[in-house]
Amino acid sequence: MDERIKKLSKTIVDYSIAVKENDKVLISCSIECKPLVKQLLADIALKKAHAFVDLYDSELEALLLKNTSEVKIPMIKKQKRYDVDTYDCFIHIRYTKNEYEGKDVPANIRKQIGEATVEEDDIRINERRWVLLNYPSEIDAYKAQKSTEEFTNYALDVMTVDYKKMHDAMVPLKKLMEKTDKVRLVAPNTDITFSIKDIPVVPCCGENNIPDGEIFTAPVKESINGTITFNTPCPYQGNIYTGVSLTYENGKLVECHCNEDNEALKTIFDTDEGSRYVGEFSIGVNPQILDPMGDILYDEKILGSIHFTPGRAYKEAFNGNTSAIHWDMVLVMRKEYGGGEIYFDDQLIRKDGIFTLEELKPLNYHLK
Repeated sequence: MDERIKKLSKTIVDYSIAVKENDKVLISCSIECKPLVKQLLADIALKKAHAFVDLYDSELEALLLKNTSEVKIPMIKKQKRYDVDTYDCFIHIRYTKNEYEGKDVPANIRKQIGEATVEEDDIRINERRWVLLNYPSEIDAYKAQKSTEEFTNYALDVMTVDYKKMHDAMVPLKKLMEKTDKVRLVAPNTDITFSIKDIPVVPCCGENNIPDGEIFTAPVKESINGTITFNTPCPYQGNIYTGVSLTYENGKLVECHCNEDNEALKTIFDTDEGSRYVGEFSIGVNPQILDPMGDILYDEKILGSIHFTPGRAYKEAFNGNTSAIHWDMVLVMRKEYGGGEIYFDDQLIRKDGIFTLEELKPLNYHLK
């Protein structure tokens, strides 16, 4: 077994979800993830905890969703309630076979399920220990424009970075964000301002996502004004949107367009009232992730990026916005992607992806 699989499993069990004796841990995965799952089972057993495995297939999951009726939705809610009432920890390992799986699931079904299970989702996200990761697949390698072997090596390196070192380097940025009021983002086709005053700031260093490497807060709900245009693919519910541009007035989305189906894009923002407001603003700092591949778990951690999230705010950095959607959209601001600046209270803190303040420079890693 690759020693990095053992290292990854240990990171998940000891650090991400910090398994304790008698914990009940649910591992959701597909059969392709077996090498990692076997190691997880061994490591969880060493903790004298109890592991359970829920095998799934993305094609079958999409078919189940597609054929869901209103009669079935209360049963889905009941299953989710059972999970959050039964398990202490959740490990969800995704394995991508087809990025467009689920594209033909009716939007109203997704909306009804989201609305019906919002309480269970909130408990799972905010009151349980959980971690989400991708097991390397051929499709992921294709998206990253790498051979399967090259991508597998890359993915394992990215997922097993030194998260303690990353956390320590984030401390000055966290302190700076906590005393910041006005944020301004400037980039090609982007000029947007908002406040983050008195909203908690949360560094993410391997606790919930692997790979990880971001620090997030949320805009004051009605403070956003201007336009932001994203230069990475924005996958959502079986579709992929590019060139997404969003314009806000007093926090609310008033205009949106993309390079593909604008009507489909608008439908997402008509999901509910909260989908037209923003629930998260985050800065990406993973030193191993430099280029987008159309997978948000990787792309939102890109070194020199930010991401904006229409929809639900996390309870840890709550700005009052609730929604059935939570859609992370990424803007890479390094020079080779068009550049850009971040200003905190009119002070330039990052230019072209490189932090300018002395106390933040450890987060630049190898960028020059």
